[in-house]
Amino acid sequence: MDFPPRAALVHEWLVRWGGSESVLVSLSRILADAPIHTLVHHPDERVQAAFRGRVVRASGLTHLPGASRLYPAALPVMPDIWRRTQARARELVLSSSHAFCKGIDTQGVTHVCYCHTPPRYLWDLSQEYYGEMSHVLARPLLGYLRARDRESAEGVDHFIANSNFVADRIRRAYGRGAQVIYPPVDIQRFVPRELPRRHFLAGGRLVRYKRVDRAIAAANETSLPLIVFGDGPDRGRLQAMAGPSVRFVGACTNDQLLEFMQGAIALVFPGVEDFGILPVEAQAAGTPVVAFARGGAIETVADDRTGVLYSEDSLECLSDAWITARDRHWDAAECRRNAERFSRGRFERDMIDFLTGIGFQPSAQLSSD
Repeated sequence: MDFPPRAALVHEWLVRWGGSESVLVSLSRILADAPIHTLVHHPDERVQAAFRGRVVRASGLTHLPGASRLYPAALPVMPDIWRRTQARARELVLSSSHAFCKGIDTQGVTHVCYCHTPPRYLWDLSQEYYGEMSHVLARPLLGYLRARDRESAEGVDHFIANSNFVADRIRRAYGRGAQVIYPPVDIQRFVPRELPRRHFLAGGRLVRYKRVDRAIAAANETSLPLIVFGDGPDRGRLQAMAGPSVRFVGACTNDQLLEFMQGAIALVFPGVEDFGILPVEAQAAGTPVVAFARGGAIETVADDRTGVLYSEDSLECLSDAWITARDRHWDAAECRRNAERFSRGRFERDMIDFLTGIGFQPSAQLSSD
């Protein structure tokens, strides 16, 4: 019988690159010998490169035809799959969870959960979000999954939240406290540059809950130029409502996005995110942020110093914030300094300090970022 490793990592699925995969990169550096337990392992090119050489242990779901596309349809059985999955480790299980992987069987070993969010589609569904999930979540199933999610949280010894906003959601959903450690942002890829600032910028994955339609409405109202980057299922609706001052550029490379940021008057961020990496990247590039004062934005944007936080989710309030951002001088160096609070190196040091504080001593090489 194989001798268990000191620690094991748990991640929902390894399919497409996103913020949780960026966190897992750092957790994998901190726990260099830990295998990764996951539901489905069908990595895209970036995920495959990030975890090349790691031991990945996937559930039987990964072998089903079409698993890389259809795994969200397995949502009703995910809690049971994780409950029957064992993470063999001698000292520590560290899960990176935004769904049900925190319910893995740890066999009594200390379990730390880095919680990106309690599942938003279970606990605080906006009308937009529920509309996207309605083909999966009938109301009886919603109640069932909430109960299973609460059960999965009971096996966690220590919660870490990626923002104070999420820590509050953990308290409300699970009745548990959580320490806040902000996630890593690769700020070294985003640097200031002296370019003429001629447009506002918004975008990312174009889905309704990101509220890019608010930015387009403000551009229509003020006639100020707006560049919308990215793609997604809401693009057709957004383009139909866009006026002549709005330009869609589609998916773009990191270099293209950086140039758009460096030439922006401000990044417009009207959505409510659990943390929100994009505003940090914009500030790292020396660009201020206009953001709705709710969610992670109030923790990453310094109002009146690195951006404008507007308090009312209305077209008038957002348009006024645009004008304020346009008419004042912003210090790119101050924006950059604020972003440096969220570097990858800072995240890894904070995580190691936390693990050391609960009695686990990682052997890791810290990132210099």
